[in-house]
Amino acid sequence: MEKKRGKHFVWREYRISTSFSLIILCSLVLAWAFAAPIYSLSGTEAQDDAPLSADSTLVTTGIWISRAEIMRRPTSGPAWAQVKDVADSPAGTPNLSDQDDDTNVKVLAKALAFVRTNQAQYRTGVVDALKVVTYDNTENGGQTLALGRELAAYVIAADLIDLATYDSSLDADFRVKIRDLLTKTLDGKTLVSTHEERPNNWGTHAGASRAAVAAYLGDTAELARTAQVFRGWVGDRTAYSGFSYGDSSWQCNPSEPVGINPKGCMKDGHSIDGALPEEMRRGGDFRWPPAPTGYAWEGLQGAIVQAEILHRAGYDTWNWEDKALLRAVEFLESIGWSADGDDRWQIWLINYSYGTSFTAGAPVSAGKNMGWTDWSHSGGLVLLPLVR
Repeated sequence: MEKKRGKHFVWREYRISTSFSLIILCSLVLAWAFAAPIYSLSGTEAQDDAPLSADSTLVTTGIWISRAEIMRRPTSGPAWAQVKDVADSPAGTPNLSDQDDDTNVKVLAKALAFVRTNQAQYRTGVVDALKVVTYDNTENGGQTLALGRELAAYVIAADLIDLATYDSSLDADFRVKIRDLLTKTLDGKTLVSTHEERPNNWGTHAGASRAAVAAYLGDTAELARTAQVFRGWVGDRTAYSGFSYGDSSWQCNPSEPVGINPKGCMKDGHSIDGALPEEMRRGGDFRWPPAPTGYAWEGLQGAIVQAEILHRAGYDTWNWEDKALLRAVEFLESIGWSADGDDRWQIWLINYSYGTSFTAGAPVSAGKNMGWTDWSHSGGLVLLPLVR
C-alpha cells in the first residue's frame, strides 16, 4: 500500500505574544502550501514531483526471481530442456547498440542454468558477457530502444549469479557502468528521458531496464521515480502525465491520453478497454476491426518486465488501474490477436501473476528483453495482495 506523505506539526506551549504566534502560524501555513502537491485547475492532475512509496510487505528477494524460487523449478520437461540447450550453446558477444541482438536472453539462460545446477561453466559464460557490457562500450552508436531492450537481462543475470560476491571488482565496475547508462545520451535521448517521454515500446523497454538497474543498485529513489512514471503510463495521470503522445484516435479520452485505456472504455460501440493507444495507432487511425500491428505485444514486453521488477521491489503494479496489464492482454485476446512468436513468454508471466489460463504452450521462444518464463514461472502463481 502506497504511503502518502503528510505534514505533521508538533505544537508545544510557549509563552509568546499573540502577534508573534500569528507570524509563526502564517509562516507555517505558507510553508505547507508551497510544499504540498500542486493540482491543475481541472483537479485531475498533480505535478510529477511526489515519488511513490514502496510497500515493504510486498518486497521479494531477487530482481526478477530468487535463487530459492529457481531451485524449485524442474530439471525435466521441454521448457527446462530449452533453457539448458541454450545455456550449453555459445551466447555470442553482447551488443547493446543492436536492438535485435539475442545474446542478452541467452546469457540469462546461462544464469538460470547456473543457479539450478551449480555448474561453473554457466557462470563463466555470464561473467564473460558482463565484462563486455562493462568495458567495451557496445552501446555507442545505438539508440535507447536497443539499450532498453538489451540491458535488463544482463542486470538480472548479474543478480542471479551474485556477481557482487563472486567478483567484487567486476561488480563495482559494472555498477558504475549501468548507472552511467541511465543517463548516457544516445542519438539525442537517454534511457531515463525515453522512459519519461515515450509512451510506446521505446518507453516501456527503457523503463524495464531502468527498473532493473535501480533494483540492482539498491537505488530506492530511482525505483520510486520509475514506479511513478509507470503508474502514469498504465493510466493514473495524477501520478505522472509527462509523456508525448501521437495520434489520439485510439484514446478513450483524447484530452487525457494514457498508455492503457481505462476500464469500461467504449468507442463507436466497441470496447477498447485495455487497448494500448500508442501501439494500436501503428496500424492506423481507429477503425473496426483494428488494422493489424504487432506493436501492442511489443510494447507489453517492456511493460510486463517493468511491472514484475517493480512488484518485487514493493509496488503493487499488477493491480494498478483495475489490473491494467491483465486488461491489455484481455483486449488483444478479444480481437483475436493472441501472442505468438517471441511474445508468448509474456503469457506465462501473466498467468503466473493473475492466476489466469491464457493459452501459451511450451517451449516458447525468448523475447527481445526476457524469456524462459515457461520454465521460471510455470506452476503456481503469485498471490496478489488485495487491490488497494
